Amino acid sequence: MPTLREIADRAGVSVGTVSNVINGTAAVSAERRERVLAAIRELDYQPNHVARSLKLKKTRMLGMVISDITNPFFPQLVRGAEDAALKNSYLLITFNTDDNVEREKRVLSVLRQRRVDGVLLVVAPNAGDDGHIRGILDSGMPIVCLDRLPAGIEVDSVSVDNVAGARDCVRHLISMGHRRIAILTGPKAVQTAAERLQGYQEALIQAGIPADPGLVLEGDFRSESGYRLGRALLAGSDRPTAVFVCNNMMALGLLRALAELGLNCPRDVAIASFDDFPLAEAFQPRMTAVAQPAYSIGYRGAELLIARIEGRPAEPRPSRIRLATQLLVRESSTGYRFNR
Repeated sequence: MPTLREIADRAGVSVGTVSNVINGTAAVSAERRERVLAAIRELDYQPNHVARSLKLKKTRMLGMVISDITNPFFPQLVRGAEDAALKNSYLLITFNTDDNVEREKRVLSVLRQRRVDGVLLVVAPNAGDDGHIRGILDSGMPIVCLDRLPAGIEVDSVSVDNVAGARDCVRHLISMGHRRIAILTGPKAVQTAAERLQGYQEALIQAGIPADPGLVLEGDFRSESGYRLGRALLAGSDRPTAVFVCNNMMALGLLRALAELGLNCPRDVAIASFDDFPLAEAFQPRMTAVAQPAYSIGYRGAELLIARIEGRPAEPRPSRIRLATQLLVRESSTGYRFNR
């Protein structure tokens, strides 16, 4: 592999100038910079990032750990984080845990061994098994949690106001005349699911609608659980007039159950979902949804993480950034026939 001296000789500059161009440590005139870059291309020079990272104690690499790559919400999260990372000259490595805490432990161990500069983390349900997260924080490696906040750990995070988003959506269903409103939740041990359930309950209480435990069904944020719970909920004669679903994957499962039962949305049952759908305009009927700024969550999270890594945080204590959601009212919740 060519050396810095060979590049300097080819470009007609000093070794120091070559180093400044490669590392960005000092300003170099445009004309000299172009000569150095031309010499690098001609000699096919590939910098030794491992040696450089050992010297600088930085790899300029971020780890990202998400819970379910098949959920359309998370690729948008990754895209936002990757754009922010590249803008700041960092690379992003992404792992999927499938909501398995043991897999999360292995992934975080690998990222620590590889000496990434920091981690963006969507926590898996852990029932208090969070020693691996505390261990990384204690080692000095920064973590920013996205979407879900781990209980009892002081850590930077970017998420949305789940309670307000769910409350607004259920209020909309109530404004359409619904009183028997069911909810398909995610795992109640997961903070986002618990908060969305809280928003649902608050909307009912504010409207003076008695709670019905039979209308609260717990799923796992996966399509299959939406299908299974949907079949159980809608097969009987005393079905609800509306269903609030706590994420888009379970909403897809519910729509499948609806079709198999020969029911029509919104004529036979109104549906609204937390999480908008990519290509939502292609759905018939178009789904009423609480839209999350997934891209912004990833982007803001990566920017916050890089600020921590580079010692320029907005504030010394952990930052908890909460972004607003947006209720998008569409046909799936506005055409129920009450007088049948």
